[in-house]
Amino acid sequence: MARPPLPPFTEATAREKVRLAEDGWNSRDAARVTLAYTLDSQWRNRVEFPQGRAEIEAFLVRKWNRELEYRLIKELWIHDGRRIAVRYAYEYHDDSGQWFRAYGNENWEFDDSGLMTRRFSSINEHPIAEVERLFRWPLGRRPDDHPGLSDLGL
Repeated sequence: MARPPLPPFTEATAREKVRLAEDGWNSRDAARVTLAYTLDSQWRNRVEFPQGRAEIEAFLVRKWNRELEYRLIKELWIHDGRRIAVRYAYEYHDDSGQWFRAYGNENWEFDDSGLMTRRFSSINEHPIAEVERLFRWPLGRRPDDHPGLSDLGL
C-alpha cells in the first residue's frame, strides 16, 4: 500500500509528509497512525523501543491515555532523499490537571512506498501553567491559520 508523498522528497513533498504526520498524531487514533509505518518499523522514543505496528499502536494508546488533550505541531527541519528530520512541540495535561509542553526532534526514514521504516525521537518537557498554553485549537487537526512553531517563537 503506497502512502504518498513518496521518496525521494522535495521540500514541498517533505513539508506535506510532515503535515500529514502531524494531522495523524493530532487525531489520537493509534490504529490510524500506525498505518503510516511499515509492519516491522523500528522506533526509539525516550526509553521505549517499540518495533512493528502492534507495539507502536500499544505505545500510542498508552501515551494518549496519559497525555490528555494532546495537541502537536511539527515543523520540517531538513530532508534528503528518503529521510526527513523534524522538530516538534506538543502540549497536554495529566490526570491531575497539570499542563506540560514537550519539545522534540525526530529523524524519519521511509521505504519506496512512503511508509516510515525508522523513527528516532528525542524529547524533553516541562510543566507549564494553563495560562501559558499556546496550542488552544479544538481537539483534532490544527487549523491552517494557526501559527506554527517558528511563528510562535518556539
